[in-house]
Amino acid sequence: MTALSIGQVAERTGLSVHTLRMYEREGLFTTDVHRNPKNRRVYGQADLDWLEVCTKFRASGMPLEAIRQFADLVRKGPGNEAERLELLRAHQLRIERKMAELTDCLDLIVGKVAVYEQHVRAGTATDLWTGIGPPA
Repeated sequence: MTALSIGQVAERTGLSVHTLRMYEREGLFTTDVHRNPKNRRVYGQADLDWLEVCTKFRASGMPLEAIRQFADLVRKGPGNEAERLELLRAHQLRIERKMAELTDCLDLIVGKVAVYEQHVRAGTATDLWTGIGPPA
């Protein structure tokens, strides 16, 4: 793969040029972003691979500070794998808790949908809870 410009990386990853610059400024890359002789950013496959991981971290709600810590540990090289694992486990636990919370919310909504479907079919939807009387 040849070197990619920041615009090409933005197009391939779906991240904006602004976001890519911010990721670099915030120290979220695992290596230094290279520059060509004209001092323009150039990215390689390793950068794209990391951005895919970084994007998943962000989409899953990992705070920028945690991503920065993880990237710092990766930049430091071997010997800190236990610390990386600790960061990943902590985030995994946050996701599992959030998923359990969302599952609980979904269960409530599924139940409400069933009640509303039943009442709409029966023509009794006007009897559903309006906030004025007792809930259905």
